[in-house]
Amino acid sequence: MQTNPTHASLVTVGDSFTEGMSDLLPDGSYRGWADLLAARMAARSPGFRYANLAVRGKLIGQIVDEQVDVAAAMGADVITLVGGLNDTLRPKCDMARVRDLLTQAVERLAPNCEQLVLMRSPGRQGPVLERFRPRMEALFAIIDDLSKEYGAVVVDLYGADSLADPRLWDVDRLHLTAEGHRRVAEAVWQSLGYEPEDPEWHAPIPATPPPGWIMRRTADVRFARQYLLPWIGRRLTGRSSGDGLPPKRPELLPYEDLAP
Repeated sequence: MQTNPTHASLVTVGDSFTEGMSDLLPDGSYRGWADLLAARMAARSPGFRYANLAVRGKLIGQIVDEQVDVAAAMGADVITLVGGLNDTLRPKCDMARVRDLLTQAVERLAPNCEQLVLMRSPGRQGPVLERFRPRMEALFAIIDDLSKEYGAVVVDLYGADSLADPRLWDVDRLHLTAEGHRRVAEAVWQSLGYEPEDPEWHAPIPATPPPGWIMRRTADVRFARQYLLPWIGRRLTGRSSGDGLPPKRPELLPYEDLAP
């Protein structure tokens, strides 16, 4: 990997993780690791261009159908692809189909950029991760195999102790906080060969006293009411949180024209 490279463009492909939930800005929009990464890269490269095609809730089949060919046609220096995790969280998941679709995506994207970036997504500590861990690790094995075959960089967020810490996850327990997204941006930045700004991004964060029993139960009730029950309802009815939403930043344009 080149040390301190200069890239002129970035296109990101994926779901809510790449869209930036839950790194909420004052205007109600989301920032996220991809925007943070683009800002850093733009500071190194005048005229830097950035597109973010991610839409929350998308399954890997939808990402392939709706985003991959668009991203490939843009011919960016760097393309990031993060997808498949939403599939593993469904009650039924055909991992053979997920492998086939991810392979299609990588086959289309790798020849149309200088560097393709894949990720082993972070996992929050808790019962949800334990329930779906076998599927997630099967997904990551697919990603590792594809990276070797097509020369993609893999950013290992799953193995980072800091990103497993519940304190870096939002109250919905599905998306990272602003600090979590900052650490992801740093991880991708370093994986692309840039000089580290935070060499310890992966290190565990300092311990703090755990919340009391009442606070934990209150948080559990709030989580169930505001997030878990609606999520179950969408799964049962075949709906997605991203239905009808456009890509975050659909055109590959100069970064300053798109910055909030």
